[in-house]
Amino acid sequence: MLDTLQHRFSLLDPFITAYGPPDKMPRPAVLLFHACNGVRDHIHAYAKQVVGLGFRAYVVDSFTPRGWDENAAMSLVCTGLALHGYERSGDVLAALWGLGQRPEVDAQNIILAGWSHGGWAIMDLMTEKLTRDGEARLKNPTPEPMRGVKGVFLVYPYVNFPARSNMHSWQYAPKTLAVLARQDFLTSHSHGDHIFNHLKAEGLPVERLDLDCTHCFDEDSALHFGPLMAYDRKSHEKTMAAFEGFVKEIFG
Repeated sequence: MLDTLQHRFSLLDPFITAYGPPDKMPRPAVLLFHACNGVRDHIHAYAKQVVGLGFRAYVVDSFTPRGWDENAAMSLVCTGLALHGYERSGDVLAALWGLGQRPEVDAQNIILAGWSHGGWAIMDLMTEKLTRDGEARLKNPTPEPMRGVKGVFLVYPYVNFPARSNMHSWQYAPKTLAVLARQDFLTSHSHGDHIFNHLKAEGLPVERLDLDCTHCFDEDSALHFGPLMAYDRKSHEKTMAAFEGFVKEIFG
């Protein structure tokens, strides 16, 4: 059975971490969506960057509401057995809708930021008109919250099959910055290059930051698997600088 937009948000809401000034002033906000290994410390660090600029940030946990711990996420989501990007795109839309109701959020000035699987979910959402029941795996999707999405920030997004950007055009055109890793083993750099060049050729405002590093280069964690996912401090610092610059550019 499909969730309604409202029900999906009610499931996510208790597990959303909010960052921002302790007031009710409507402020632009960044919504951050983690990779397939769950919410990690570096995602919170990016959120805190946003606060330092005077805006709000919300880290959206897609796994705890589903009863999945880190081990379950790694075995189910990272292997592709559960929660493909299309289904998780409903989380992105629900978070947009629900957080946009809050008086302290300027719903007309939103950035969506996604890492790996989170990037896949955001990119799949961009391909959906959201006018039919069942899109984004929701009973009652609506494109209305998408009007406030002014920017998309993607870090080593997964764009291999079955990611919809391989086959479908984007229905929305927010300014987008994609950080691609030249040694990414999950999505080859050449394929990412093809996807984002195609989006740009379709007239979308897409820019790139290409770095000499691997997938998950910005996570300094013991979970890394040798040379396939190695922490790279310089690339991490460049990405954080690009993120800060992007937020400033979009929110002014």
